[in-house]
Amino acid sequence: MRDLVNIGGDDDARMIPLWSILIATAAFVGVEYYLWLVLPDQRHHPAPPLGFRIYFNLSWGVLASLYFLMIGYVSKDAPRRAMSARFWMLICFVMPGGIGAVLYFLLRQPLISRCPACSTMVQSDFHFCPQCNYQLTANCGNCFRTVRATDQFCTRCGHELAADHMPARLHALRD
Repeated sequence: MRDLVNIGGDDDARMIPLWSILIATAAFVGVEYYLWLVLPDQRHHPAPPLGFRIYFNLSWGVLASLYFLMIGYVSKDAPRRAMSARFWMLICFVMPGGIGAVLYFLLRQPLISRCPACSTMVQSDFHFCPQCNYQLTANCGNCFRTVRATDQFCTRCGHELAADHMPARLHALRD
């Protein structure tokens, strides 16, 4: 399995790389240059009203920028999910109208992390490690749904969680 890039959930600003921001800025400036300076010289009919031109030109510039920002986001998010970043960046770049980005978000894998006990790669929705049976998250002993470590009762079935024998590390979060 590939090495994973560890970016915490609180590091949203780092999910879009600097190169993507620079390309998005250049795309915005390029689109605005083309629509304001180059295109008007090639017209053989009267220009639309100024308000419409401003809205139209800024909208196309923002869409071009968002296109490259999305490719940058995919380049950072795909490795966190053990997916091929190059493949998905290519799909997002080649497929028109943002269809590649929609496909990425529909088909992307869950986040992957390491088991603290044996360092096996596990999905974020696993309750137990498949290699060493280490309990990764707190869950109800009756219906086996995920619960917060601070809950006293299961929100799904009402089972008293104190009766379950959760590991001491999960009980420490509750206190």
